[in-house]
Amino acid sequence: MSTPSVILMLFACAAISSAKETEIYDLGPPVPKSGAPLKPHEQVDELVFARLAELKLKPANLCNDAVFVRRAFLAIIGTLPTAEEARGFIAAKQADKRAQLIEILLQRPEFTDFWAMKLGDIMRVKAEFPIKLWPNAVQAYHRFIHTSVRENKPLLLFARQLLLANGSNFREGEVNFYRAMQDRTPRGIAATVALTFMGERADKWPKKKLDAMAGFFAQVAYKSTAEWKEEIVFFDPTADKDGLTKNAIFPDGNAVKIKTGLEDPRIIFADWMLRPENPFFCKNYANRIWSWLMGRGIVHEPDDFRADNPPSNPALLAFLEKEFAASKCDMRHLFRVILNSQVFQLSSIPAQDTPEAVANFAHYPLRRLEAEVLIDALNQITGTREEYSSPIPEPFTFIPENVRGIALADGSITSSFLELFGRPPRDTGHELERNLSTSPSQRLHMLNSSHVLNKVKQCPLVTAATNSDDAAQLADKIYHTVLSRPPSAQELATLKAHVAATYAGGSSLAADLVWALVNQPEFIFNH
Repeated sequence: MSTPSVILMLFACAAISSAKETEIYDLGPPVPKSGAPLKPHEQVDELVFARLAELKLKPANLCNDAVFVRRAFLAIIGTLPTAEEARGFIAAKQADKRAQLIEILLQRPEFTDFWAMKLGDIMRVKAEFPIKLWPNAVQAYHRFIHTSVRENKPLLLFARQLLLANGSNFREGEVNFYRAMQDRTPRGIAATVALTFMGERADKWPKKKLDAMAGFFAQVAYKSTAEWKEEIVFFDPTADKDGLTKNAIFPDGNAVKIKTGLEDPRIIFADWMLRPENPFFCKNYANRIWSWLMGRGIVHEPDDFRADNPPSNPALLAFLEKEFAASKCDMRHLFRVILNSQVFQLSSIPAQDTPEAVANFAHYPLRRLEAEVLIDALNQITGTREEYSSPIPEPFTFIPENVRGIALADGSITSSFLELFGRPPRDTGHELERNLSTSPSQRLHMLNSSHVLNKVKQCPLVTAATNSDDAAQLADKIYHTVLSRPPSAQELATLKAHVAATYAGGSSLAADLVWALVNQPEFIFNH
């Protein structure tokens, strides 16, 4: 691969990019709804566009099909569409093809892997320090989460099973919720529950409030067994040494009377938190799901609910909370509501590039791909695999060669690439642990590392290329494979002129073009 020629090509592509933005991304302005009663996704549009009008902000145009197919694949299943999938969707003529694609993706097996990964981040699924689960406990915990997503278990039931878990951490996966936290004191458990299920950071609470909530978890006890590293989590009426249970108060300030020693206070807390009229749980997860799909929470950060951090669009959050509660916390239902909205389908090119436009979803946000998604995309394009390792030398840490990044169960199983690109350590469950920023070291790795260059050399599009290949046809294959779209006329003209001056054709051209495109922001970001 000739680095100077590729550098020229990168500059050429970058120069074209700004000139063709409207052609590639914009489809037209959002279509207002009128007449018939609004469907849930249309109500999302009405609430967002009404807020924009109130702030005198103009929404971006709708994205075109080439942008939508890539965005939908990456946002819903964390997987790049194949060239054939991108071509087929772009060429399809059905008026409802976007809704059809959304439904297909919600049923794909990658959906389960990707969203088990997302939940695994906030549930702290990790074997290594400081969480200190053991690998087979991690596998049981991840299996519980993975199965729950696959079966579309209502999040109300999912949360209840975690909160009321008892038994062996090796055999009852949900029990590991009480083990996968750094502080297992009643106050530490209460803080973790507040963060995970209420989206609130207890370090900002008054001590009295945290102590009051800790009373519901003061009788959670742990004991070891004869099996090494196995631990039993159970309700122990004698465990409350500080007398916290008798002073337990719900986080909303309402008092409660617990029959000490006769009933598990966790049941009382779960009944309170998971009832439909209680805003804490449904509001938190409605906001989290919106944030996961839209790149920003209505309350931002999505796990920082507090009085002095209000939602940017209170009516929108109230609607999503109500819709989520009415569905009995069906994740896929809320996905359909958000994904079918015009708001999700707006272009990433803003009409006004201001903080207010970002906070109120006037355009789709540019987001760097998650580390696992990015390495999976590189491997898919190049037909290669990644080597993962774990610092824990146990048989349960074996990682098959064909495992995908989004399917890794254990947060301690990693690679230098995942660490460089911000995979979360899963130490605290905070959303901010996942780092989606860009850095010079990331750019240098993509540009110069033997890791990426060797993958490009093995790419089937490179190894199969010959000097007799037509440059335009080769470019069309590579663009659809890497960027999920055809090259524009201007890109083809620039490429042909560059090829005529530099290449005889064949694998050298293919390798340079693949390498150039995977280094473009259009590949590295979901837009």
